[in-house]
Parts: sequence; structure tokens; C-alpha cells
Amino acid sequence: MMHWTTFSSFASMEPPEISPNASFYVSPEGEPPLSRTGFIILSIIMAVFTVPAIILNATVIIVSLMHKQLRQPLNYALVNMAVADLGTAMTGGVLSVVNNAQGYFSLGRTGCVMEGFAVSLCGITSLCTVALIAVERMFVVCKPLGQISFQKKHAVGGIALSWLWSLAWNLPPLFGWGRYELEGVGTSCAPDWHNTEPHNVSYIVAYFAVCFALPFALILASYTKLMWTLHKVSKMASVQGGAVAKGEMKVASMVILMVLTFLISWLPYAGLAMLVVSNPDVKIHPLVGTVPVYLAKSSTVYNPIIYIYLNKQFRKYAVPFLLCGKEPWDEDDASETATTVEITNKVSPS
Repeated sequence: MMHWTTFSSFASMEPPEISPNASFYVSPEGEPPLSRTGFIILSIIMAVFTVPAIILNATVIIVSLMHKQLRQPLNYALVNMAVADLGTAMTGGVLSVVNNAQGYFSLGRTGCVMEGFAVSLCGITSLCTVALIAVERMFVVCKPLGQISFQKKHAVGGIALSWLWSLAWNLPPLFGWGRYELEGVGTSCAPDWHNTEPHNVSYIVAYFAVCFALPFALILASYTKLMWTLHKVSKMASVQGGAVAKGEMKVASMVILMVLTFLISWLPYAGLAMLVVSNPDVKIHPLVGTVPVYLAKSSTVYNPIIYIYLNKQFRKYAVPFLLCGKEPWDEDDASETATTVEITNKVSPS
């Protein structure tokens, strides 16, 4: 592994033009990990993700506050995801754009810890909310506990759990179990998965087990159960000229899209972290280490598009809001949840 030394708050170690609070990575030979042009390119790439993420997620929150029709229990998790993704974009996204434009991390050690904590808190909350949405849809459609309706208290409880779970696993680095450190090319901060000290390794392993593997297992289990239920319904009867089979295919496509984007966003980050933890001597260029970071942050754009703007109910209000009242297409598609609920209500599986 290529080792990079972090310098912070020591004026004698800094170039004259860098702030006394700056932190930056240099190679053993004293060279920065990227050229000035390279940092500018990274800043532009991050801006391409960050600006749409802020606009899309902020729109979801605003239209939810404006329209009572959207404030339903099944939509609470979608709004919660928008809040978490907006938090990630406003902290990690905006700061990455600014720091890459400068070519170094400009907030010092305290700023690094604060950014790492804030981004991780919002990011893991969003990830857990994706799992919560999958579980909600499975319960609404498959009714594993019988005819129990999904109510406001269930939605609020799930949202509270997602934030508390994320908080519980992102607080330990502030108290000595694990730590937040510069990552990749040194313009953003996250849990330190390079440190080989036993207490840090134990934290990273536990962190990715409960904050990545567990949510992913819930997503797979929930959508597998949902798809199996729809498959049984589809085999039993054909409703309205093949509506069941058509609905099953639509839901299957949505599920595949959701799982794939989840894996594209988070698997490289989790995989690289586990690779470094299991093999500390592996050589990874900082730029290679930066790519998974950006993929994870890009989920703040994918999430609102896939989960919300493909949802008829939200799209009905969000798209006209974005386009100043114009509606570019006819509202003839139902959301995944509405489609699956309608199908299972028409024909109940044995």
C-alpha cells in the first residue's frame, strides 16, 4: 500500500500559500497525489453529482411539506432518505468540490473529524433507509404478520431506528474506537480503514458488517420475498388481461435496478475497505481509493431518481415544481408500491 503522510496545523510543514488550518496528503518524496489539473477534474466531477443531488432531494422535501397528499406513512421513508441524502450532499459533496478545487483539505484536523462524522452519519442513515423501504414494501405486499396495516407509528419508528443505528455506529470514532481521517487523494474525510491498529481494525470490520452487510441482507431478503409472492400471484390467475404478469415484470425490473445501483454505489467502497483491512500491505494509489468514495456519494443522485421520481405520487408534484408548473408526460405509470399492492389485493396468494 502506498503510504501518505498527513500534515496539519504545522506552519513549518506547509507551503506559504496554504492556510494554517490546511491538511493535505503528500507522497514520501514530498509530491502531492494529483496534479493541479487532476484536482480540478475531480472537483468538476463531484459538482456534477452534488448540484443535482441538492436540487432533487430539496425538491422532494419541499413538495412533501407543500402537499398533504404526500405526507402518508408509506412515503415517510422516502422523505427521510431525501433528508439524509441532502445532508450528505451538503456536507461531503460541497466540501469535496471546494477542497478539490483548492487541491487540499482546508479545514484542519477538527474539520476533518466533523466532516467525516457528518457525511458518515447521513450516508449510513440513507443506506439504512433504503433497507427500510425494502422491508416496508415487503410487509405491505406480503403481510408476513397477517392483516396488520402499515401505520404512522411504524413509519416513524423505522425512521428513528435508521438515525439511531447510524448514530450508534458513527459516534465511536469520536471516543477512541476507530477514527476519522483523510481518504483517497486527501480532500475528504471518512472512517480510517488504512490504520492497522487492532482497535481500529475491529471497528472497521464491525462497522461494515452492521452498516453495509446487514442492510444489504435485508434488501435481498425483503425483495426476494416480495418477488416470490408476486410470482405466486402471477401463476394463480391473470387479472385484467395479463395485468398480474405485467405488474410482476415491472416490479422485477425496479427491484433489479434498485439492487444494482445499491451495489454500484456501495460495494466498491466496502470491498476496498475490507481489502485494505485484510491485507494492509496492498498497494493502492490514492486516486484508486477516491473512486469508491465518489461512487458512494453518487447515491445521493440515484436514490431520489429511482425511489422517488419513478413514483407516480411524488412525480405528480415534484416534476411540475422543478419545471415551474409544466408537466412533460402523462401520468400513466404507477409506483412500485402501488402496483404491487394493487396486484396482491386483486388476487391473494394461498
